[in-house]
Amino acid sequence: LQLAFERLKEELSALGYFDEDRKKPLPKFPKRIAQITSATGAALQDMLRIAKKRWLLSEFYLFNVLVQGDGAAEDIAQKIKKADNFRFSDGKGFDLIIVGRGGGSKEDLWAFNERVVADAIFNASTPIISAVGHEIDYLISDFVADKRAATPSNAMEIALPDKNEILMSIDEMINAFNYK
Repeated sequence: LQLAFERLKEELSALGYFDEDRKKPLPKFPKRIAQITSATGAALQDMLRIAKKRWLLSEFYLFNVLVQGDGAAEDIAQKIKKADNFRFSDGKGFDLIIVGRGGGSKEDLWAFNERVVADAIFNASTPIISAVGHEIDYLISDFVADKRAATPSNAMEIALPDKNEILMSIDEMINAFNYK
């Protein structure tokens, strides 16, 4: 598996899949976020818990996928494409896509090392955060995505502003105006 990983990494790097200048910036205040993960996994609940603490003005939409085993890579790629092409009644799409799952063995995480997933991430027009595994896990999806999160919870910390920091900034601005 390590050899296959290194070969694909070299191939995709040569094709420009990891180039910093092609990475899309993440929105500062994402309104609609697609979560591509398992509906029954702990990663989803962890992400939603962090989101609730940080920022209440974002809407989350789950695209339930297989995150390991036969057909998982194809399912993940298909849901990335579906989320990227989705349009709401106002004609707008998602502001951000998070592709994630919790930790596991190299074999458990392998779907995120497949070419079909790398292609779907690379070809998406919506910014994507790869949030797969634990801090020590590095996958092809991490290199191709616009941003890598060390964990699914960390993806929410990256994606969403902290309401407490925003409130403190507003207080500081009010104080600055009041003392001038």
